[in-house]
Amino acid sequence: MTERLWNILTDSFPKLLDYGIRVTIPLTIASFALALIISVAVALIQYADVKGLRQICRFYIWIVRGTPLLVQLYLVFYGLPKLGVVLDALPTAILVLGLNEGAYMAETVRGALESVSRGQMEAGYCVGLNYLQIMTHVVLPQAFRTAFPALSNSMIAMLKETSMAATITVMEMFRQAQVINGRVYEPLALYGEVALIYLIFCTILTWLQHKGEKRLAAYGGKKA
Repeated sequence: MTERLWNILTDSFPKLLDYGIRVTIPLTIASFALALIISVAVALIQYADVKGLRQICRFYIWIVRGTPLLVQLYLVFYGLPKLGVVLDALPTAILVLGLNEGAYMAETVRGALESVSRGQMEAGYCVGLNYLQIMTHVVLPQAFRTAFPALSNSMIAMLKETSMAATITVMEMFRQAQVINGRVYEPLALYGEVALIYLIFCTILTWLQHKGEKRLAAYGGKKA
């Protein structure tokens, strides 16, 4: 490795890591939180079979899962201003990533809800609980235990998908690598560094997922 390349790598790595911690991670957390709220709401509407709203939810899932994330980002960031709706790049990324992943996660949560025996509802009514109390204290905790691995995988996938935000000028980790590469032109080394940092972040999330699954298994009375 030449001295010039070594100097580029040692200078760029802390900068890329800094953008990863300050922008990429918060972007992932904010987008995942929005996706989780959307997915639970959409899944509950489908589970309760609310007429009219259920069809709207199915339409939302159909549209989002049938179109690329990149197209969705461009439609909101570059297309909506034509209609007078202007959003900054970072809020756009959070909104679109949340809506996109929320559609996939909604199906995960719906499947987990349906895996809970309907007898649980009847038992809840028998002890005097109302529908909201049964969902909050009986059905949802069991469903989330089932859905936890899939939802964790969604968060890991979302972390990597945040790199798409660079296409709408969000100055996250990948975008910063593009800026540095435009100055020094060492794409293999710089994008390799970005890949390494993503790998580190995803490894940490995978470790946390494993710990969470063990805790939930122990809580459910299973052998961890």
